Amino acid sequence: MKLGGIEAGGTKVVCGIGNENGHVLERVSFPTTTPEETIDRVLSFFKEKELDAIGVGSFGPVDLDKTSETYGYITTTPKKQWSHYNFWGELKKHFSIPIGFDTDVNAAALGETQWGAAQNVDSCIYITVGTGIGVGAVVEGKLLHGMSHPEMGHILIQRHPEDSFAGNCPFHHDCLEGMAAGPAIEKRWGKSGVELEQQRKVWELEAFYLAQALMNYILILSPKKIIMGGGVMKQKQLFPLIYQQLATMLNGYVQVEQLAHINEYIVSPGLGNNAGLCGALALAKLEMECTKM
Repeated sequence: MKLGGIEAGGTKVVCGIGNENGHVLERVSFPTTTPEETIDRVLSFFKEKELDAIGVGSFGPVDLDKTSETYGYITTTPKKQWSHYNFWGELKKHFSIPIGFDTDVNAAALGETQWGAAQNVDSCIYITVGTGIGVGAVVEGKLLHGMSHPEMGHILIQRHPEDSFAGNCPFHHDCLEGMAAGPAIEKRWGKSGVELEQQRKVWELEAFYLAQALMNYILILSPKKIIMGGGVMKQKQLFPLIYQQLATMLNGYVQVEQLAHINEYIVSPGLGNNAGLCGALALAKLEMECTKM
């Protein structure tokens, strides 16, 4: 089985070829620019590859209702050029094969359950903390969908009493993404996260916001594994600070074995930098299986 995967992020797009076992055989990446330029590069990469299916994990929000006239569209994204863009439909013009479509974080969560850090459980959440904050979820072995898809990166959180930053989300200002995504860190402190690596106060504040989010996710979804990726989470000093803050916030209320071994419960992606791409391959495989049914 020869599968194509597209991880379409707000900053860059990763395209790859892989198989049904999640092995990446070929991989390229390039900046996310205009839809026309970006899709042209995607099409050029996959041209004459003779694929069985393609999976797309896209930044969002996106329309995942297959009965909708705008299924496969990117909808109200802050990336104005991509607003209401027919991503899935444009690909279908060029490929007469099954094309799976979901959010980038749902794809990554699916990939991690099949081949990564969540292989031994039937529920997990995948959180990316980077240019934005997104969360995908697998519940009882299935991707979580409802009237739309989860938008857990935009939950409301309590402001730290010493934080006067207004927030950076164009829709909600001081939601989780507005307070804790990469651009929020840079705007608050005047430097990028990489330049602030040795500033403990920066990461204690970041952990305060991320731990609040994790507490909410644990209380609502009760995932059996939490996977945290994205550029901000490459600051490895964040994990211990999050563990500490989360334990304080939960205050012993949730008594489960996983929280007694929190460093094994909240982890980095098992698939590393290929979590999103492998997730797209998993979407391609799933779509192909569904088409055969």
